[in-house]
Amino acid sequence: MTAAQAAEKAGGMPQLDPSVFEPQLIWLAITFVTLYFLLSRIALPRIGEVIEERRDRIQRDIDEAERLNAETERAIAAYEQALAEARAKAHAIAQEARAALDAEVAEERGRVEAEIAERTAEAEAQIASARDAAMAHVDEVAAETAAAILEKLIGARASPDELRQALGRRGAGE
Repeated sequence: MTAAQAAEKAGGMPQLDPSVFEPQLIWLAITFVTLYFLLSRIALPRIGEVIEERRDRIQRDIDEAERLNAETERAIAAYEQALAEARAKAHAIAQEARAALDAEVAEERGRVEAEIAERTAEAEAQIASARDAAMAHVDEVAAETAAAILEKLIGARASPDELRQALGRRGAGE
């Protein structure tokens, strides 16, 4: 009688029948050893190769990223240095322009101040000559005014020479 027939007679599962444990254990061992050799000789080396390839690819990507990062840092440093040089150059140009403008402004200021001083001297000379001319005519105007006042007050007319003499004594007496 076979194991399956015996299991049918026993009315249970054939795996739990103690009379068939030995052949099941032998087949378990054969299957385990076969599966072990298949995995260790075929599947695991392929899986290992894939893992190693992935590790290599990751390492290459990391190396490439580090290289690119270093290049980026060098480019940033070069950019910052160029920017600093450009700022320094712009500052120097601005200083030169400011110095040139200051010199130009100082020159123009000197020229304008000289022109103003010249015009002021001319105006003062004109004022002095006008004052001298006015002072020269003051006596005549005073004499004419005094004559007009005398004529209105007393009705008599004095000669211009008498009035000049009277005004001259009065000015000298003070």
